[in-house]
Amino acid sequence: MEIGGFLLGLCAFLYFYTSLSAESTCKLKAKFQLSGYKDVDKKTVVVGGMFPVHMRIASRDANTSRVPVSSGCEGFNFRTFRWTQTMLFAINEINKKTDLLPNTDLGYVIYDSCFTISKAVEGTLTYLTGQDEAVPNYRCGTGAPLAALVGAGGSDLSIATARILGLYHFPQVGHYSSTCSALESKFQFPTFLRTIPNDKHQSTAIAQLVLHFGWTWVGTIAADDDYGKYGIKDFKEQVEEAGVCISFSETLPKVSSQEDIRRIAQTVVESTAKIIVVFSSDVDLSPLIFELLQHNVTNRTWIASEAWVTSALINQPGVNSVLGGTLGFGVKRADILGLQRHLLDLDPYANPLTEEFWETSFNCTLDYSKAVRQAKQRAKEVNGTLSRAARGVPDGLCTGREPLAQLNNTYSDVSQLRITYSVYKAVYAVANALHNLEHCEAGQGPFVGGSCADITNFEPWQLMYYMKNVRFKVPHTDEEIYFEDGDVKGVYDIINWQVDSDGEISYVTVGYYNGSAAPEDRMTITELNSSRLRLPPRSVCSDNCMPGTRKGIRQGEPVCCFDCIPCADGEISNSTNARACILCSYEDWSNEAHDTCVPKIIEFLAFGEPLGITLIAISAFGALVTIGVGVVFVVHLDTPLVKANDALLSFSLLFSLVVTFLCSIVFLGKPRHWSCMTSQVALALGFALCLSSLIGESTALLLLAIAAVATLIQVDAVACTVWLILIPPHPIENTSTQNIKIILECDEGSIVFICCIFGYDILLALLAFIFAFIARKLEDHFSEAKSVTFSMLVFFIVWISFVPAYLSTRGKFMVAVQIFAILASSFGLLACIFLPKCYIILVKPEHNREEMMRPRAKPRDGTSTGTSASLATAATEVNATIASTAIDD
Repeated sequence: MEIGGFLLGLCAFLYFYTSLSAESTCKLKAKFQLSGYKDVDKKTVVVGGMFPVHMRIASRDANTSRVPVSSGCEGFNFRTFRWTQTMLFAINEINKKTDLLPNTDLGYVIYDSCFTISKAVEGTLTYLTGQDEAVPNYRCGTGAPLAALVGAGGSDLSIATARILGLYHFPQVGHYSSTCSALESKFQFPTFLRTIPNDKHQSTAIAQLVLHFGWTWVGTIAADDDYGKYGIKDFKEQVEEAGVCISFSETLPKVSSQEDIRRIAQTVVESTAKIIVVFSSDVDLSPLIFELLQHNVTNRTWIASEAWVTSALINQPGVNSVLGGTLGFGVKRADILGLQRHLLDLDPYANPLTEEFWETSFNCTLDYSKAVRQAKQRAKEVNGTLSRAARGVPDGLCTGREPLAQLNNTYSDVSQLRITYSVYKAVYAVANALHNLEHCEAGQGPFVGGSCADITNFEPWQLMYYMKNVRFKVPHTDEEIYFEDGDVKGVYDIINWQVDSDGEISYVTVGYYNGSAAPEDRMTITELNSSRLRLPPRSVCSDNCMPGTRKGIRQGEPVCCFDCIPCADGEISNSTNARACILCSYEDWSNEAHDTCVPKIIEFLAFGEPLGITLIAISAFGALVTIGVGVVFVVHLDTPLVKANDALLSFSLLFSLVVTFLCSIVFLGKPRHWSCMTSQVALALGFALCLSSLIGESTALLLLAIAAVATLIQVDAVACTVWLILIPPHPIENTSTQNIKIILECDEGSIVFICCIFGYDILLALLAFIFAFIARKLEDHFSEAKSVTFSMLVFFIVWISFVPAYLSTRGKFMVAVQIFAILASSFGLLACIFLPKCYIILVKPEHNREEMMRPRAKPRDGTSTGTSASLATAATEVNATIASTAIDD
């Protein structure tokens, strides 16, 4: 016993000494200046709350000569004050219920986060410590256990508080703007839950909205915090993958900078994007909206995130010119029975925050001494004396009975309870989890050995178990709430800002989005055909490239900025915004619009078309005339003129002309193998026979002429035969000469052969011309050489003219030119050789006498001249003399 008492005394001494040592080394480094609501006395469980009742912290005190005190807050926010009152209303409502925590009285500690991380951290540490001076890692209070924290209002703030609360496994339920997708990580934030959808749903919803309306040129604006950065990042990734381009991407400063705001406004003004997506809180966005009002920016459609889509801070009088037609996504709306009465039944003296609200709302003060000071100051500025009335009840003093119902601000407006409803659900989530914890049956509990937690003394991690597994229906709405990995379903209303007849903006629900539905069923837009819905503008950097054109990239610009380049001839595009044109097959060609391939025109010189009929008629006429000349010669075969002109050569010449006239017909019609071979060979042989006959006409000796003609024709026939055997002409489809046509023509097989054959004909023509030219001065009554000379001149003129005419034409007209050349040269030969003879035979028969065919007298110089006829006569006489001499011998 003595040893035991000694050890007990020693332990007490060591504990006391250690406590003194610890106290002597603990120092208060700073004081937190927090405002809010607190009711913890005689409460069973305390629920924490944190709301950005003010918009920013006041200017910091730079004095370092005393213990630092955190800055106060400024910029009272009526909307977030309503959320604070909603939490108080929900707790009071729960405390009155008999079916939810009937034996438990909830208390609360609510702090103002001032929309800044530093204040949120201060509030979190103070809440955990349980006293005004925060002591990290310690719970200094001895009152009721802490349940969970509802807040802190904004993703940045929630992330900061969630990191601290996660260290102690302390539950946190987020609401307003605590939607950042980063908060879904249970590795970083194991105890964070939220009653507002994850931003990954909202980013996808906005992306689908942009794609639904076909907008490809979009500007983005994001707050400089995790809410804005993560939300706009997810959105951009999805739309850029779908081909949407970002015109500009700006970031709103957290600490308002007029220079930055002007720069962003100028970017909006200069951009051609008509759609602007904004992920931001109303507090961060409002300075930009008022700057845009100064620039009179219109004709833009704004896409709002849930944080500002129904914000009265943004929807101020006069903004309809800038924001009219805004589309946005709002969280689920609900009517909360009894909330408006609670909001209006407010005691202005109950709390410093309530006093500030009252004074800000009615522009007066509840402080009598302050009112007197203000009255004196105004009196000095006017006449220097204070009125007797003012000495009694000074001007500017609130009575505390001002009618809240007559206030026209967002505090008392319960028509769009969306974030407010999320706060309401968050409080009920905590209450239902506590209810389940309280009503755990011993031996069937979730903890070790089936144990349960004690509602009056539980650990935060024990409540966290029930928070993750809570499932309940919200009062008044019957919406079922449960958490899947800390998140709720991604359900949104699509809200359109429409200007009513009074010029005021009203929020009209025009559709819905359900992130849990099948991808094709997630978005429903119900009022597209409503006359009340202002149709959104088109927003594209470049208009769509219609079929028949392709997209041409502009260097240094986004892919949505492009030029529409018409497809080249022979290429098409049959879709909108085609990246490349499609080449038509060789049998097809592009139509005029370049959006479809059409069969090419098949072209050849047909028998039945007017030009073909004309050529056939001319050819037939030429052949008939030639035959007629032959008939005339046959009938007058015994006349001196016919005898004098060597009937055999004349008839061969006439036959060759008939061949050339008729072979031109073979060039007509659709080319076949036989026609390709026949046309060129017949033409070559016909002209060879014709020219050889002319050479014979020009020579002096008949036998020599006949031998020459036979030899010359044989040479040409042999060349043609070799040509037809080795590389014969054949029909082809020419698609290169004219793009829109397939020209059916004959391929000559070998250029070398055809050049040799027709070159041979040219040689014959030159020989005939030379012989005729030499013999032109022979003195006969009838000059055959002159006729041949003229015929050769006509022949050369026709074929020399043929070359440029042939080369300058395309398609079937090339065949027509060739036929005209054949016919012209044939008619020229026929006319020059046989017209004078026919004229004498038929018109001037008196000249068709023997004496007219005799040679003329020789000139005195002894030279002799004569025609082929006279030369032939002389040759006959020579032959007769030789024969008689042989007989005599």
